[in-house]
Amino acid sequence: MGVTYKYFGAPDGASAARVPTTMRPEELGGDELGQGMYTKVKPETMAAMVLTGIEGIPPSRVPPLELVVLHPDYAVVKLPPSVVEPLRRAGEEELGAAAFIWSTVPDRRGPRDAFVIYQMLHEWQQFAHRLQENGHQLYCLVWP
Repeated sequence: MGVTYKYFGAPDGASAARVPTTMRPEELGGDELGQGMYTKVKPETMAAMVLTGIEGIPPSRVPPLELVVLHPDYAVVKLPPSVVEPLRRAGEEELGAAAFIWSTVPDRRGPRDAFVIYQMLHEWQQFAHRLQENGHQLYCLVWP
């Protein structure tokens, strides 16, 4: 059984916590902005990609994410500003370097092709900018 990760935006943790209870995960078409991203890349990996590649933090020093809801059927986590801010302000060169660095990190799961990682980081960056423009924070809904 695989796990699906749905990245979405909400103005605060209380709103993010209500997202899974207001609709079933398979019905989620977007967040309050009508936008969202489904991926197989877990939020811990996304955080490590940003902090390792852009901020230069070793993968073993990447801090844990904030758990908003832990339910038997799903979980919601918040990606902290220490992850989202560097992603928002990164330039093309930094995204490319981060993708290359992450593509060479041994003993991890996830995409290994630097260009695929670059495209994902770019998508996440654009999504993070849209959320910021609307006063929302970045969250991830996880369910099997």
